[in-house]
Amino acid sequence: MSKAILVAGGAGYIGSHVCKALAAAGYTPVTFDNLVTGCRDFVKFGPLVEGNVSDAELVKKTVKQYDIKAVIDLAGSIEVAESVKNPLKYYENNFAVKIPFLRALHEAGVKAVVFSSTAAVYGEPVAVPIEATHPLKPKNPYGASKLAYEQLLRDFHLAGGPSWMALRYFNAAGASFDGDIGECHEPESHLLPLACFANLGATPPLSIFGNDYPTPDGTAVRDYIHVMDLASAHILAVEALLNGAQPAQYNLGNGVGTSIGEVLACFERLGLSVPHSFKPRRAGDPSRLVADSTAAKKNLGWKPKHATIDEIVRSAHDWHRAAINKAKAV
Repeated sequence: MSKAILVAGGAGYIGSHVCKALAAAGYTPVTFDNLVTGCRDFVKFGPLVEGNVSDAELVKKTVKQYDIKAVIDLAGSIEVAESVKNPLKYYENNFAVKIPFLRALHEAGVKAVVFSSTAAVYGEPVAVPIEATHPLKPKNPYGASKLAYEQLLRDFHLAGGPSWMALRYFNAAGASFDGDIGECHEPESHLLPLACFANLGATPPLSIFGNDYPTPDGTAVRDYIHVMDLASAHILAVEALLNGAQPAQYNLGNGVGTSIGEVLACFERLGLSVPHSFKPRRAGDPSRLVADSTAAKKNLGWKPKHATIDEIVRSAHDWHRAAINKAKAV
């Protein structure tokens, strides 16, 4: 069987780490990305096909050229706050353009799709940690658009389309430990890189949105999962589907809730002071998201290897420090 895997959105933060993990496992990751938000420099583990997932003919051509049997779909828009301000963008990028994409994959003979979903499909949790059977009530268009695509995959499979798995990420963080790739968004809105920037003097003090949540220190609680641990789960999901596993959705997290205040304390513990200030809450942000990943561990054999917040923070800071120093030297 072909060892080529199509990775839509493979030039992005998580996508590039997935490609790195695929290459290390003996696969050929074929990145399919329009590079609107992806980074060309992160495409270094296999070929790049530059294009939009809505371009059905290019999708089919790529699948046939590389004899693709499985696809990892990480393409889409990811900013919660932006989704509240611009919901049409999110329903278009995370759902509407995936209709011709999914049809093209099916027509080209793709048998399996692993989808990059999100904990945002749950909304404000009624029980923590959150199981994959938790009620689905997204609080923002980002989560709602991801949930809509999960339903599309489910319905299309029942009508003869590819088998699928939806991997519901909690908070992806960190960087590859060899310094090869890391987190690079423009503009950046995620906590760890922004904290790194503030520590390194590359930006003004970090803005923390909300210190009045119903949590122990008033700041939002999240389940931070190292990006390489996320990447390993995608390989296991692809292999499971190609070996006949049934469609499913799985949570990916460490099962440990860490508040923003605790993340800042981790920086301090590592000798990395982060200047910061507090701002009002952002619309659409739940107070507490922590994963129950028991099903992924049981059914996929997945186990996080880099679970401590100290390890996650250190890998992120090492990468951002090197990237900033490299930019200064140019």
